[in-house]
Amino acid sequence: MYQDLLADAKFHEQLLAFDRDLAAQCRAAGCLTCGAALHTANYDRKPRGRLVALGGEHNRRFSFCCARDACRDRETPPSVRFLGRKVYLAVIVTLISAIHIGLTEPRLAKLAETIHADRQTVARWRRWWLDRFTTTPFWRANSADLMPPVDAARLPTTLLERFAGEPATQLIAFLSFLGPITAGASVRAI
Repeated sequence: MYQDLLADAKFHEQLLAFDRDLAAQCRAAGCLTCGAALHTANYDRKPRGRLVALGGEHNRRFSFCCARDACRDRETPPSVRFLGRKVYLAVIVTLISAIHIGLTEPRLAKLAETIHADRQTVARWRRWWLDRFTTTPFWRANSADLMPPVDAARLPTTLLERFAGEPATQLIAFLSFLGPITAGASVRAI
């Protein structure tokens, strides 16, 4: 069900459109430190795991820097495409980690081959969800609002299941929920 989304160019276009909207909101807010205008300071990423050929704009991480010389702080808006410094796309890290539970070794090997991620990488993603993510201030603050509580041992699956709708809608809502951990100073924490 989700695998079709990964190979759907329209889905990736939708993610890019959401990121553009988030970037526009960030830019309109101005520098969080001094209030000055923000200049474009986008940078290219080399995301892995994409199952469809897309233009170079899909590799661009939106970012800004303060126009005031004395400040020059960088402002990086939230993203639904990138998960911090991870080289794989957020959707890949999420879905592969979610379906990893219950996968047989042959199916995991085939999946890893499809997205060009070895088993150690997939295992590292699972550890991130279970060990690092659950200790972030973001998770501690937001998990308390989820009733009944999310089974942290089955992340990200149990969190993804909390979002309703068709698979694309559910996944975008999930990635939007994670947005705060992909922006600014919180990026350095993951």
